[in-house]
Amino acid sequence: MANNKRGPEPGSQKAKHGGQAVREKYGPAFYSKIGKKGGETVKEKRGPQFYAEIGKKGGESTKRQQGSEFYSKIGKKGGERGRITAPGQDSEQKE
Repeated sequence: MANNKRGPEPGSQKAKHGGQAVREKYGPAFYSKIGKKGGETVKEKRGPQFYAEIGKKGGESTKRQQGSEFYSKIGKKGGERGRITAPGQDSEQKE
């Protein structure tokens, strides 16, 4: 299949160099801004329910690939970092 798009072949060294040049020219704030704009556009077009649907699909796929024990493992890792508590609450409280 021929590449009818302008510019270098995707994945080539020339394409990589072009991406680096854009990164140097615009910086990380540019990517943050366009990412946020894209996310807002998707939310307007598809609604917030779309994110719930793709999150559920991703979770099911992860469970299928990694197994249900994976969630237990990452939950424990998250718990090792400690919980964030509201000011005035004792962080040592156990439920």
